Amino acid sequence: MTVFAWARPRAFPRLPEPEARLIETTPETQVLAHAYWQPEREGRPTILGLHGLEGSSSAHYMRGLADKAYRRGWNAVLLNQRTCGGTEHLSPSFYHSGLTDDPRAVIRALVAADRIGPVGVVGYSLGGNLCMKLAGELGSTPDLAVAGVTAISPTTDLDLCVHALERRSNFAYQWNFVRHLKARMRRKATAWPNRFDLAPLRRIRTIREFDEEYTAPFHGFAGATDYYHRASALRVVDRIRIPALVLTAGDDPFVPVSQFLGPAVQGNANLAVRVEPHGGHCGFASDPAGDDDGYWAESTAIAFLASVMPR
Repeated sequence: MTVFAWARPRAFPRLPEPEARLIETTPETQVLAHAYWQPEREGRPTILGLHGLEGSSSAHYMRGLADKAYRRGWNAVLLNQRTCGGTEHLSPSFYHSGLTDDPRAVIRALVAADRIGPVGVVGYSLGGNLCMKLAGELGSTPDLAVAGVTAISPTTDLDLCVHALERRSNFAYQWNFVRHLKARMRRKATAWPNRFDLAPLRRIRTIREFDEEYTAPFHGFAGATDYYHRASALRVVDRIRIPALVLTAGDDPFVPVSQFLGPAVQGNANLAVRVEPHGGHCGFASDPAGDDDGYWAESTAIAFLASVMPR
């Protein structure tokens, strides 16, 4: 299912051209969002989509989410995290699994400038960890107009998921991720000369090695282990006070179901966990029927958020 959903061509003929919006999140950082606005955007429910590792706003699942939200009459905003989607030049830094400052700043900017209605956040994989961590950080005193979140195949225990990715059976997945991470660092070094040492790239073979060499030290973590601990949403899911849904699959190759079975998750009445036997990693595809193209994780996320949006 993972490979099928990734390789299957998708088209969205009814989705309009998005507005490209640059949003400042720090004095030296901008992020690029692609916004699919309703003709009357003010007061409309709005979905903020967060992609996975080395994804972008053009990922099929991101555009599929926007398509379903737009057809429901909602706005959809797809965020390119720092350095993703061809934005290496917009920030001297790059994204990581726990960097909630950017989606927080984006939501504030959209509410202030576009007077949108309640916001629902949908995250995939790494973006799923990000939206769950954001929900936990908001706690019982939210400072954002976030009505609810949905995390699809979220990596809420980063160390556990990276360990699973290191299995021999997952060699192809890890190789593909590392290939893209290395290419991104080369583009980053071109955009920001003399800031990044590319020599270590030659010996990096795993995501853990990349995070040890680049992600952790650049963002002030003591190492990959410290980064995985501090950036994992699992540390704060017990603080979630807004409606939240996790959708995951028993056959996900590198997001073990065990991370969703502990008391921090199961003991939080605001957090629902739906474990499907099949779906792979961010796959969840079935046969098309009528106007539904069969990618039902997107439909599930929209339906859940519709049920918790203020009326």
